[in-house]
Amino acid sequence: MPPALYTIANDHWQVGILPETGGSIAFGRIRRGDGYADVMRPTAEADYTNASLCSSFIMLPWVNRLRDARFRFRDADYQLEPTSADGTAMHGAVRRLPWRVVSADETSIRLIFDSALHEKVNFPFEFSAEADYRLDGSDLVMALRLHNEDRQAFPAGFGHHPYFLRAPGGADNGVQLEIPCDQQYTLVDALPTGPAHAITPAVDFRSLRPLGDIQYDDLLTGRQGDKPMRMVYPGWGAELEFQADPIFSHWILFGPQGKPFFALEPQTSANDGFNLAAQGIESAGVFTLETGEMREGVCRLRLK
Repeated sequence: MPPALYTIANDHWQVGILPETGGSIAFGRIRRGDGYADVMRPTAEADYTNASLCSSFIMLPWVNRLRDARFRFRDADYQLEPTSADGTAMHGAVRRLPWRVVSADETSIRLIFDSALHEKVNFPFEFSAEADYRLDGSDLVMALRLHNEDRQAFPAGFGHHPYFLRAPGGADNGVQLEIPCDQQYTLVDALPTGPAHAITPAVDFRSLRPLGDIQYDDLLTGRQGDKPMRMVYPGWGAELEFQADPIFSHWILFGPQGKPFFALEPQTSANDGFNLAAQGIESAGVFTLETGEMREGVCRLRLK
């Protein structure tokens, strides 16, 4: 049987949620005339069990990749199971595991995850998490909370991995981006080689410009205060403002050339952040959760 699909909708948004598939999003559609049109990459129903092929998935208790699927924290080394062909532990430990629905109605759904209830979770510490999706007028609100349920502290991070369409409906609706970040990392195989540095022209979207059909896989930081990211679809005369709490200090721009989609991912830390932090790079964004401690962050996609 396909996993259960929960749909929330209002006059601005229609969003499908897959609790059993890591709390992923199956589709994100905005109001166009009398109906809705996909603005996020839609998921084929046959792929509802595969978070990687969904419109968006949750990353925690780390984001992106950990080099060689290992990390060092407080003078101890921890080895995880590699989950990618490149030998890294990729995109956290929860996207392939089911979340439990706590409450749901026409415009909201709340999910929880408890690592202690699963036989095997690819992380050496116990934790729980909550995810809220709700529609607030023209805003799609996505909230994450991460709790330390262990007897010792651990390094942590979380984020979202949403995919958007490059040009829904045709070339005249090619997306234009504004990403107010002043810094980026040099990456080799998607892993930083050191701390962030000044942004380069190739990935400088501080002024609105077309994304185009170009390959991107870049990690940006140095946010300009609380300025939102912007995605403008000129053919529709529509704009999405991507707002995020300050805890989301890092953003991935991923755009595979020749594909009709791209990703703009809010993350609390850098790729391989645990290991960067262990090297003394505090700006990597990793936070430590002590026993019983919780961190949270809220993102909003605002339709304008």
